[in-house]
Order: sequence, then C-alpha cells, then structure tokens
Amino acid sequence: MARGKDFTILVADRNSHVRELIRREMTIEGYRVRLAGNGHQVIQQAYQHEPIDLLIMDPDLPDTDASFLLKKIQNRIPYLPMVIHAFASDYGNHLPFLEVAAFVEKGANSVEILKTVAYEILRKPNQQQTKALKDSDQQPEES
Repeated sequence: MARGKDFTILVADRNSHVRELIRREMTIEGYRVRLAGNGHQVIQQAYQHEPIDLLIMDPDLPDTDASFLLKKIQNRIPYLPMVIHAFASDYGNHLPFLEVAAFVEKGANSVEILKTVAYEILRKPNQQQTKALKDSDQQPEES
C-alpha cells in the first residue's frame, strides 16, 4: 500500500549511498523524493522547486553550518517538518538543533524507522498550515 501519495520528501545527506537507499525505500512507499548532497542543494531544492512536505537531513553536510541552515529554512518555511537522521554520538548529549519533528539515529534499522516517522508526521494535518489556511479564508475580499 502506497503511504506517500501526494507527499514530497527532500533527503539531504553527504553520502550518496545513504541518499539513494532512503530515496529507493521512500519511493517504494509512494513518496516523491528529491535529493541534496550539500547545504547549497538543500536551499535550492527547498526554495526553487515545488514545495516539499518533509525534510530528512543529516546535519553533517559539506559547505554549511547545520544550525544556520536549519534556521534559514525554518524562517522561510516555518511549517516544514524536519527529521534529523544522524549518529547521536556525533552530538553527545547536546543536539544543537531548533525545533525538529524527530531525531532518528543512523543504524541498521534507521530507514525502516524513517519510513514510520515520515508516515506519522505526514498523515497528521500540520497545525501551522491549517492555521494559515484559516487565516487566509478570513481575509476580507477586495471589492
């Protein structure tokens, strides 16, 4: 059963093998998937294409500071859910990220966990998007 109909996921990881594995598995689930291998590509994909519904990202991307990149995306697309997919040992007890929807530690079953997390996040209506739609509906019509 295709879970991801009508949803687009951006997968960002410096390792092309990890990107392709996640792309393949998410595509099987029915998601449209775009890929980014560095911070510049993340910005390009997030801003210049059709909207994305979920960002799955390993913050260890070349050419960027992860905290800066996440802030930049959250400022421009505040309703975009983000899942950090990384080795927890790289961050110790301090995960220097803003509000993210989930943290999935890389490991043997992490792609299966990512599929479940993506499904859970995307099946729920986003509260901020819902509020934005309601607010736009309440705007007075121009005469």
